[in-house]
Amino acid sequence: MLDITRLTFQDADFSAQFETWLAKNQFAENDVRESVEIIVNAVRERGDAALLEFTQRYDQVTAQQVSELEVTKAQMQAALKSIDVEQRNALEAAASRIRNFAEQQSMQSWSIKDDDGNEMGQVVTAIEKIGVYVPGGTAAYPSSVLMNVIPAKVARVDEIYMVVPTPKGEVNQMVLAAAAIAGVDRVFTVGGAQAVAALAYGTQTIPKVDKIVGPGNAYVASAKRLVFGQVGIDMIAGPSEVLVICDSSANPEWVAMDLFSQAEHDAYARAALICDDSDFMDQVYVQMQRLVTTLDRAEIIQQSISEYGAFIKVNNLDEAAKLANKIAPEHLELCVAEPEQLVKKIRNAGAIFLGHFSPEAFGDYCAGPNHVLPTASTARFSSPLGVYDFQKRTSVVNCTREGANKLSKVAATLAHSEGLTAHAKSAEYRRKQK
Repeated sequence: MLDITRLTFQDADFSAQFETWLAKNQFAENDVRESVEIIVNAVRERGDAALLEFTQRYDQVTAQQVSELEVTKAQMQAALKSIDVEQRNALEAAASRIRNFAEQQSMQSWSIKDDDGNEMGQVVTAIEKIGVYVPGGTAAYPSSVLMNVIPAKVARVDEIYMVVPTPKGEVNQMVLAAAAIAGVDRVFTVGGAQAVAALAYGTQTIPKVDKIVGPGNAYVASAKRLVFGQVGIDMIAGPSEVLVICDSSANPEWVAMDLFSQAEHDAYARAALICDDSDFMDQVYVQMQRLVTTLDRAEIIQQSISEYGAFIKVNNLDEAAKLANKIAPEHLELCVAEPEQLVKKIRNAGAIFLGHFSPEAFGDYCAGPNHVLPTASTARFSSPLGVYDFQKRTSVVNCTREGANKLSKVAATLAHSEGLTAHAKSAEYRRKQK
């Protein structure tokens, strides 16, 4: 029996029930923080030696030196040759679409001049070195390689290092093939908080990077939070989420499988349905009951749906849009008759999929937009990973003599009002002498 929370917008206590459901702790980062601090500090202090210890302890992989855990470019190319033609074609097709989309995102340098000839502008440059974390525990994610690396390549990042755990030494050939296609410079088969620490602080073998991107489990998320400031990070990614808004024009079997497509990621994933038709929701539930036992990850799906899933009945799609904006989901599907109208009312979502023929699964693999998205309602203030995450903006100011004469008075007046005499005098030195 597949259990799922059911909420009704009309109920008097709906708001309280909704907030309780939304606030469920999906990611037990606090539970691992102490362990993560120990791991990160050990790698920071002892480098390769600590990295080898943790790799043996957590992945059951033994090596005498970290160089043994590095995958050579020859091995990446061999992996690319080893996969079948259909798999290679799929990776290359996805890579092409991701690259084409990313190429539209690049920021450009610019400058303007005021009436006095002062020039102000912005210079855009790429980050020099990035580290990409690719999960490798309960499942392998070659798609994450493409999504994280290709925007960095488009941004012209100098060096890209990838870390991926290989539990019990099992190396996924599709992941290495994706690394070859995307253009990763170096790959290390290490994972967890220890891999994040190695990228953040550098070891005798693994270079220190300027920014770390890519999703991971609670240990990885906690480690990224801990090293932030030492390096940049993309976001603190939690478990995957999908919210489907549908009406009776949708196919209940398709909706059921779309919910499962996120629930199968892990037991902490959130899959929810909002609908204005009770009978249709019942049809979806019947399909879920029928389909769940046919899937390889049925147990994970059942855990996810039972703990974090929800069916929410609303009176109309306007109410659905308001709830969606409160949830601010990672993925939002609008499986309705007129999605182009409903999307105008959506403000908060990582990625939106319009209509019955745009499943979130396309977004995970090959639609083109990035699948590294804000989770846990952070779409209220953050955006998908993109080329702009691998670029920096530097302000440039070039004043003329006449321009400096005018600006000095403004700057000095403000500086004196703040009690910063040196600032004021620095500005006044540039004032034209009589």
